Formats: sequence, structure tokens, C-alpha cells
Amino acid sequence: MKNSLGYWVRDCLMDACAQSSALKSGKESIMIKKKVLVPNRIRQIEGGFSFIPHRFLTDGFLASLNQKENLLYFFLALVSDRYGLSFYAYDAICSLLGILVDEYIEARDGLIRKDLIAFDGTLFQVLDLPSKPLQDFPSKPDHDLCRTQYRRHVKHLIQQSLWEA
Repeated sequence: MKNSLGYWVRDCLMDACAQSSALKSGKESIMIKKKVLVPNRIRQIEGGFSFIPHRFLTDGFLASLNQKENLLYFFLALVSDRYGLSFYAYDAICSLLGILVDEYIEARDGLIRKDLIAFDGTLFQVLDLPSKPLQDFPSKPDHDLCRTQYRRHVKHLIQQSLWEA
């Protein structure tokens, strides 16, 4: 029964895709017929679920972000729960994404300024998209904050090296 339900859902989705794919070209509307290329490999939601609204692309949010901001945004969307919440530590994020701490901080702060994420020092929340992409005006560096973050990072490295010894 579950198998037949899965095939029914798959067929309905295939039909819906085919029926709703119209592109406007000038004044005429062209119907694009989509077909699933590999029917036995259709994605299914199992366990966790993440999504990025199509507006992220069509309304210019993707284009408004730099490469590191996009990478961090996609990562946070991927690991977040249904409320957009996640709590990965900066060192894990940097390691998984292959970026430096300074690049992470720049990307995180850029996403916050662009109103795409919230961060309380431990917990991230991917926010509902604003009505349009916000311009990013580089903020004046907060030297005290940078110094504090640098000290935390050095402390973490020292602790890590002591644990490994």
C-alpha cells in the first residue's frame, strides 16, 4: 500500500509539474512539459527537512550575497529545524565549509545586516525572507568585538592543544 501511494504521489507531482510550467515570452505563453528524468530516484522527505524559498533566487537574494555569505546561508538552511534554528559552533562551521574564522565572521555579520539570519552568540535562526534584498553597507569594525572574538579563538586553540597533549 505504501509503495502504491508513493507511486501515486510521484505521478501526481509529475503531472502537476507538467501542467504548471508556463514561461512568459513577450505576450505569448509557452507551456514547458517537464518529465522526471530518473523516475526511480525521485527525492523523498525522510527525517529532517530544509528548504530555501524560490524567491531567494527570483527576487535577487542569491545575487545580493557574496560567495561566503551564500555558502553560510545554504549551510544554515540545510542544518536548521522547521523553525530555522541551528546551533553549530563557529569552529565546526569553518571546518565543514572550509573557510577561515575571519571569513565566517564576515559572512555571518553580512547575513545579519541583510536581515537573513539572527544570531545570539550560540543559536542561529534563518529568518523568513524580507520583502526585498537589503543593501549591505559595510559597518565600521568594532575593534573591541574583534579583539574579544580573537581572544576566544586563541583560548580555544590553546585548550584544544592542551587536550591533545
